[in-house]
Amino acid sequence: MKQKIAVLGSGSWGTALASVLDSNHHEARLWGNVPEQIEEINTKHTNKHYLPEFVLADSIKAYSDLEEVLCDVDAIVFVLPTKAIRVVAHQVSEVLDRTNPSKKPMIIHASKGLEQESHKRISVILAEELPSDQIQDVVVLSGPSHAEEVVKQDITTITAACSDLDSAKYVQNLFSNGFFRIYTNQDVIGVELGAALKNVIAVGAGALHGLGYGDNAKAALMTRGLTEISRLGVAFGADPLTFIGLSGVGDLIVTCTSVHSRNWRCGNQLGQGVPIEDVLENMGMVVEGVATTKAAYELAAQKGIDMPITTAIYRVIYQNEDLKTEISDLMKRERKSEASLKSIEK
Repeated sequence: MKQKIAVLGSGSWGTALASVLDSNHHEARLWGNVPEQIEEINTKHTNKHYLPEFVLADSIKAYSDLEEVLCDVDAIVFVLPTKAIRVVAHQVSEVLDRTNPSKKPMIIHASKGLEQESHKRISVILAEELPSDQIQDVVVLSGPSHAEEVVKQDITTITAACSDLDSAKYVQNLFSNGFFRIYTNQDVIGVELGAALKNVIAVGAGALHGLGYGDNAKAALMTRGLTEISRLGVAFGADPLTFIGLSGVGDLIVTCTSVHSRNWRCGNQLGQGVPIEDVLENMGMVVEGVATTKAAYELAAQKGIDMPITTAIYRVIYQNEDLKTEISDLMKRERKSEASLKSIEK
């Protein structure tokens, strides 16, 4: 059945997800707050700042008015920077309260991060800002995916996570097709933390590349980085097996090994000696891994979780420590046994 879907966030990933929905014959509405971009999408059917080589279907419409884009929708997809989630969710709640729609929309989020200061996951923020009498449920859409490849209809598999399996299956059916496959998962904590924390490790992977290290070093970083992600996730109630799935190792691989990853590109420039302030200014897009590094470092301290790689990346970004010195210190740490899943759970 054709659905009306509002996609909030007209960046690369929001545009890609709108394209998938359009391919599945749903009515995909893109919302953004830059008038020039909205006009470009509607008149030229391009979004050149984010996806310069992609031409959107004529049927994808863009909006700048939140009330207009939300009118009579079946689902709302949040694809915004983490720092904007709470503000926009509050605005959405006000619109829904004012317009009193006849049907409650499903809320889907495809953002990857943790709120600064509170360290809350995005689904928690959405649940706080959108009362249960306004919406059906909140579903997380996450996994190894680059927008640049999705719009080319390259093969992609990701996860729809919700404690209510029926809600997850709704999202699975909404997005799944011949090139975009969705698996369901009920471990919302694990899926969200895996998605957020892998960005921290991706900054480190880019830094190793910028310094000229080879594949051995990158494999070591990713593997031990996954151990850190699992430690923190399990401490907050995640299923450790989630981290060897799409939202764990899958997302880690794609983010740590590709030039499409802005977190990897950020780290790569750091490895080449570019100051973090200049990296962020020149990126032109939000680098979630930078803010998430601070949140992860603080959460680890709060829980007493050993996360040496995350700590090293934090020290480089926020305390201006020397990158090569941090790597050397990591290699000279006390010798240990490799952690198994059983020991991670402890």
